[in-house]
Amino acid sequence: MTQPVVPLDEVAILNAKPDSTPDVVDGLAFARLYGEPLFNMPQDLYIPPNALEVFLETFEGPLDLLLYLIRKQNFNVLDIPMAQVTTQYLIYVDQIREHNLELAAEYLLMAAMLIEIKSRMLLPVKTSDTGEEVGDPRAELVRRLLEYEQMKLAALGLNSLPVVGRDFDIALADIDHTTERAMPNVNLDDLKSAWQDILKRAKLNQKHRITRETLSVREFMTSILRQLQHRQFMEFGELFQDLIAHGEGRSVLVVNFIAMLELSRESLLEITQAEPYAPIYVRLSYQPQ
Repeated sequence: MTQPVVPLDEVAILNAKPDSTPDVVDGLAFARLYGEPLFNMPQDLYIPPNALEVFLETFEGPLDLLLYLIRKQNFNVLDIPMAQVTTQYLIYVDQIREHNLELAAEYLLMAAMLIEIKSRMLLPVKTSDTGEEVGDPRAELVRRLLEYEQMKLAALGLNSLPVVGRDFDIALADIDHTTERAMPNVNLDDLKSAWQDILKRAKLNQKHRITRETLSVREFMTSILRQLQHRQFMEFGELFQDLIAHGEGRSVLVVNFIAMLELSRESLLEITQAEPYAPIYVRLSYQPQ
């Protein structure tokens, strides 16, 4: 039996192995390592175990995980179905025990507490000595969950506030305050007007000083007696004419009038009037020698 003759070109095609080179990147290489093109996957490539680690959803602690399971399934916090929650909690603890035993230790204590509560709820309800029913075993857990939820909501509220360095930065700018001040150009008329204004205000604010003038009543009494010494009568107004003629002030006239009254009190002077509305005359009460 003769075998069919196959052309050499077809033999080369049949014997050719499929190209195992992956798709090229950038039209040239499969990948680039430290900037060098990589056409084939290295056979001695070492992949550390942690490189392919699957990270589960992280929680801040056992209470955070327990609250997450309750809120995810819309359970009532005041009436927690312990059987379902405990089962889901233990499944999560088993998952993290495979990867991080130290982290799982923090959750084991809560798992023991959940199992204890679950077992206590399976027991028949006991009554105390007073006849009252014992409280719900879940009460302490519910209280801790509500307190933790309040603190978590408060922390989220604080975290939403803008923080320096995270949400915004404080800009600082140096300003050179050492600027040279230009001297104003003064007009001669403006300077003259300002000086006149100062003089006017100084005149308005000038203090008024009152000084006491030293006037002696005895001296005016002596002067009146000298005027009447050579005259028998003298009209009342004549006693003041000389003072008015010399421009004396009111204080001098008042002292002169007081001196006249003092002479009349001492009976050295007489003041007479013939009839009402008649002129008033002044004369000495004694005859001068």
